[in-house]
Amino acid sequence: MKNRKSEAPERGFRQSEFEARTAKAQTLMGEQGLKALLVCTEPEVRYYSGFHTPFWQSPTRPWFLVVPAQGKPVAVIPGIGASSMAATWLDDIRTWPAPRPEDDGITLLADVLNEVAGMDGRIGLPMGHETHIRMPAHDFDRLRKLLGADRFKDATNIVRQQRMVKSEAEIEKIAHICAIASDAFENFPDLVTLGDTERDAFIRMRIDLLQRGADEVPYLVGASGPGGFDDIIRPATDRRFADGDLMLLDTGAVFDGYHCDFDRNFAFGYVPDEAKRAYDVVYAATEAGLTAARPGATSADLFRAMASVMSASGAQDSDVGRLGHGLGMQLTEWPSHTAQDHTVLEVGMVITLEPGMSFGDGKVMVHEEDIVIREEGPQLLSRRAPAEMPVIG
Repeated sequence: MKNRKSEAPERGFRQSEFEARTAKAQTLMGEQGLKALLVCTEPEVRYYSGFHTPFWQSPTRPWFLVVPAQGKPVAVIPGIGASSMAATWLDDIRTWPAPRPEDDGITLLADVLNEVAGMDGRIGLPMGHETHIRMPAHDFDRLRKLLGADRFKDATNIVRQQRMVKSEAEIEKIAHICAIASDAFENFPDLVTLGDTERDAFIRMRIDLLQRGADEVPYLVGASGPGGFDDIIRPATDRRFADGDLMLLDTGAVFDGYHCDFDRNFAFGYVPDEAKRAYDVVYAATEAGLTAARPGATSADLFRAMASVMSASGAQDSDVGRLGHGLGMQLTEWPSHTAQDHTVLEVGMVITLEPGMSFGDGKVMVHEEDIVIREEGPQLLSRRAPAEMPVIG
């Protein structure tokens, strides 16, 4: 097993990180006239509190965090989480014995919001694209009746503006899991051979990632087929690899709550000519994206840089919709590299470059790399894909 295992970063964050995040949120809240910010999804609750648990996979209980105009956030959570929340930097933790469908924390949450925001203060809540409200719809209706529906204002931009730009401590975690996945991808040709199944390959890749230091591998997708494939998001099948097959693996492995997200392409026996040409095009498109990824450029600029290379080559249009995205606590975050997304790139933003094209009879070819925006340009976090497609067997 090829292994370049590096020392893992310190887990968690120092209290100063959470203090800075909260202070920044409170500054933005003040600019919008908000007296409280309510968040209720896993990434946002974790972002401001440090509360990190896989228990979010249970849909039974809601979890709430209230950021006041001043001071520490207040946790309003089911009693089962009190001990774990108490291990964070927070000290004001209000609980109820959940699940209690007749009043699953809603009255308690309303009391806290009135306490920190006053009886008529405006309350921010992320409501925009890529957000959701993690409580039953009828509970949110009840909360608005208790507080006044007109008190809730969209606070998507507060959370989005903060989470898009990563601290160095966050970047270090993403860089570490990218290094682990890069090692695993480089080792992948030693794990499989002709006659193995996709399921064999997925199992071995997942085990390799875990052995190298990934905490979990919640996202591992791909596909294989003669000369290519038409689906890049499916789970493994029992299909066996044969000469002339192509395979793509895409992983979102995790270290300390932060994802990598990139893929690699492999050929079995040989690379068909049509696939080689497609690989060369998307590789060149990624290079164009790297050149364009500078502070002050926009996501639309990245899209145009990559799309123009593919168009100039005569590549068929793909209907994927975007050519990369943000990355961090979630596998995909803001922004999206589309012709319509004019998000300005800032130093500290972690993004993917993901040009994809169609070729042949409905086949697709996709490259993906993870980068962080620096003053002098992009820094690769994933180890750059080989310029020629690796051949197995």
